[in-house]
Amino acid sequence: MRLQQGDMERATIFNDDPAAQASAFEHDGFKWLHLVDLNGAFAGKSVNAPAIHKILSAIKIPVQLGGGIRDRAGIDAWLQAGVTRVILGTAAVNDPVLVKEAAKVHPGRVAVGIDARGGKVAVRGWAEESELSAVDLANRFEDAGVAAIIFTDIARDGMLGGVNVAATAALARSISIPVIASGGVNSVRDIDALRGADTKIAGVVIGRALYDGRVKATDALRAAGNW
Repeated sequence: MRLQQGDMERATIFNDDPAAQASAFEHDGFKWLHLVDLNGAFAGKSVNAPAIHKILSAIKIPVQLGGGIRDRAGIDAWLQAGVTRVILGTAAVNDPVLVKEAAKVHPGRVAVGIDARGGKVAVRGWAEESELSAVDLANRFEDAGVAAIIFTDIARDGMLGGVNVAATAALARSISIPVIASGGVNSVRDIDALRGADTKIAGVVIGRALYDGRVKATDALRAAGNW
């Protein structure tokens, strides 16, 4: 399932077999699978656990999972279940101490998801906006051992209008943590633009553009190079 600008009323289901879709991405040659429990993000707890476990059983590439993971029990459970890296978004805003403690206990396995709308960080499945800027939130976790920042421009997510390269690069320049771009990929040109913008941009999440064929896996992987 993919949303447009985080709106559950504008969801599109591209494949009703998530494990099969994950296997197809692995077969295509992708190095990571980015997975979000969309229902969990709104509910504040994991909702699609059975589907996620099937995905974990079906593939060997590393998985990063976000959506509804907001306490230590959830973090530990998913990492023990085989998720390589958990993504904490709402928890990063509401409980930064939890994120720092988890990053210390699980080095390299905790990422922070920063989802911004109009420059302000949104939480709880993008349903609420905070007063924090993306840079302010990211700076909370400097030297905390966070593996990556996954930065999403909500206004562009699922809209195929192009990545917000300027905002992503500005965030990458302001912190030492690697930044992964997300939201709005429309063509291979977006990947090229990100790679040329800042060396601390460590990758890009592609969703809708892969599903509808605007971006071919072979072209994306070629453009991504050694990311």
